[in-house]
Order: sequence, then C-alpha cells, then structure tokens
Amino acid sequence: MKILNKIAYEATMARIEELLPLVDDNTPMSDKNLIELDLLSGLAAEYEEEHYPIGKPALVDIIKLRMYEMGLTQTSLASLLGISKSRISDYLNGRSEPTLQVAREMSVKLNIDASIVLGV
Repeated sequence: MKILNKIAYEATMARIEELLPLVDDNTPMSDKNLIELDLLSGLAAEYEEEHYPIGKPALVDIIKLRMYEMGLTQTSLASLLGISKSRISDYLNGRSEPTLQVAREMSVKLNIDASIVLGV
C-alpha cells in the first residue's frame, strides 16, 4: 500500500493527528490505535521521502550556523581556522571553496561533518 497523492497524504496526516493523543509510551503493542498509527506513520514517511526530499545542507549555511552558535565573528573565525578574514568572506559569499587543509580544520574546530565540508 502506498499514498498516491497529496489529498491522500493530507488525510493520512489528519488521521495521525487524531491518533497521537490516544497512544503513549505505555500503550500495549496490540492496541488498535497504536497499530494504525504505526502503519500510517510509515506510509506518510515514505510519501515525504519521495515528494519532500531533504537535501544536504550547504556548507555556507552550516558555517553561519556554527558562527552563531559559537558566538564567532568573521575575524574570530578566521583566527580560529588560521586563515585571513577575506578568505572567510570568500567562503561565506560563495566566491571560493576551502582547501583540503582548511576543510579539515573546519570539520574539527567547528564540528562540521567532513562530507558536508568536502561536498560529498
């Protein structure tokens, strides 16, 4: 069984919303509401993966997020990574990509997954 269109997806999501208050962590696995919720959730997830895929985040967005989280300015980020402020500006504006050495530093010092830094 598969959700075939947006109308069926929206109806499924509405039913999931109705079922959520009826189950909790203590609901027995044999409960009909829990079984229905589990089945509908799986169908909805499959539909979402096909119709609303989530791509990998862009490196620029992750750098900006880490700067915000860590309270870094472009100057302090440049110092942390051992590169010039203008090079940071180039990365943030999409004018250039980090070298392998800088990518490694970003991955370690900013805790950014290597696959995102390297764009793989």
